[in-house]
Amino acid sequence: MSAVTGDRLIEVRDLVKHFPLTSGIVFRRQVGAVQAVDGVSFDVFRGETLGIVGESGCGKSTTARLLTRLLEPTSGEIHYRGRDIAHMSRNALKPLRRDMQMIFQDPYSSLNPRKTVGSIIGEPFIIHDVERDDGKRKKQVQELMDLVGLNPEHYNRFPYEFSGGQRQRIGVARAIALKPKLVVADEPVSALDVSIQAQIVNLLQQLQRDLGLTIIFIAHDLSVVRHVCDRIAVMYLGKIVEMADADALFDHPRHPYTGALLSAVPVPDPRLAREKQRQVLGGDVPSPTNPPPACRFHTRCPKAREGHCNVEEPLLELKEGGNLAACHYPLTDQEIAKRVPTAAV
Repeated sequence: MSAVTGDRLIEVRDLVKHFPLTSGIVFRRQVGAVQAVDGVSFDVFRGETLGIVGESGCGKSTTARLLTRLLEPTSGEIHYRGRDIAHMSRNALKPLRRDMQMIFQDPYSSLNPRKTVGSIIGEPFIIHDVERDDGKRKKQVQELMDLVGLNPEHYNRFPYEFSGGQRQRIGVARAIALKPKLVVADEPVSALDVSIQAQIVNLLQQLQRDLGLTIIFIAHDLSVVRHVCDRIAVMYLGKIVEMADADALFDHPRHPYTGALLSAVPVPDPRLAREKQRQVLGGDVPSPTNPPPACRFHTRCPKAREGHCNVEEPLLELKEGGNLAACHYPLTDQEIAKRVPTAAV
């Protein structure tokens, strides 16, 4: 894992993204909104890998797209190297896009099937007017293909001629073509076989060391996140409920939701599996169109107290052990020992 230097590359403050729900065919009116991201704040330090985890629909991918301005935020601030890019015009933002690139989740749909691999990887050079000479651009693209473990001689092949893992390597090569400072990887291994996942994760780590990348890594697989990330943010229903260094989060989670996630991780050691007290959350995830008041987790939380958790929203603040958690009644060390054995992940 990369060392955190202390130099902030990105500062996110009160980031909000609501998708309006409309009714009517001719006279469309807004009848509600999907609160995909609702008041998220965090920093990303130069050279680190920040992981974002949570259940499907919690706002992870929306946050990723907001950071790269593939989506327009409803409100809030995104400071990249001191400049607020949250509401920048497309023309003002274009030079900064060289510094911020994205690796998409599905390598089968994120590549244009009508273009060759060479033109896909070389397109950033044309868009940003970096290299117009066809011969020089081809040489740089083939060097990129070699860097990510692809055969440079396959320059003129089409995406359908490659496996899933090879297609994701094409996506990685496209993302690093312009030597960005930040790469947002939106579940880059979830669509791949387990053996291929390890190859892509190792590739990203090697590229981070060689190119000095800062990575935001979004994933469902907690074991992958612990292996890759320096710090981890846990999201639930559009909000960050806990953030900590990777080891601290896995060894002593403070938010009950984080504890429930970790208790669901399979333990290969039968003895530890018998000792672990699995926490099964009751009920379904509430709708993001009508989230619960105050603490959004209180409807499923075993520690929730009526008149407090459903009335007063907890702040994301420092808890025992150094974790930031948004919880009125964080997990104690005794509860953690019962639910999350140290060898769980």
